Amino acid sequence: MSRIPTPATEQTPEKSQPLLAAVQKQLGTVPNLFRIVANSPAALEAYLGFSGALGKGALPAKTRERIALAIAEVNDCGYCLSAHTYIARNLAKLDDAEITANRNGASNDVKADAAVRFAVKLAGGRGQASDADIAALKDTGYSDAEIVEIIAHVALNTFTNYVNEALKTEIDFPVVTVRTAAAA
Repeated sequence: MSRIPTPATEQTPEKSQPLLAAVQKQLGTVPNLFRIVANSPAALEAYLGFSGALGKGALPAKTRERIALAIAEVNDCGYCLSAHTYIARNLAKLDDAEITANRNGASNDVKADAAVRFAVKLAGGRGQASDADIAALKDTGYSDAEIVEIIAHVALNTFTNYVNEALKTEIDFPVVTVRTAAAA
């Protein structure tokens, strides 16, 4: 059970309701993450704006999902790991071998591997990166814009991971267990 309410759309603050209606229209449902963040209309608007803007960025959807899977595993977030495993399989069309590689902080795709490894290093190092880390991304073909977007996706996913872990958001996707949680 979540630590704070996960209200139905009509029970959220008035300013959150049209935002959740747009989520419903786009996704066909309103996942619990959105509903719990809707307790703060400002936080919901910020999350949707950041996510929407990055969705129009230079990084391919598959790479964005790979990063989300890796960061969910790094941050021990069962909700995000479950949600992004579902999205990776059903929308991004990543196979099980790729999803496993992503959860392990890598990718079977050479270019995506550099992005995922960098994202994991960035998350584990609390934002620290070396000249060599940036050079490796550039050598793999990433532009300056894509490098900034990788960092932005780490930040966005860390936000959702923290919300879900701090508030114990009830998982409303097929449950996938975080490896570190399973080992603990």
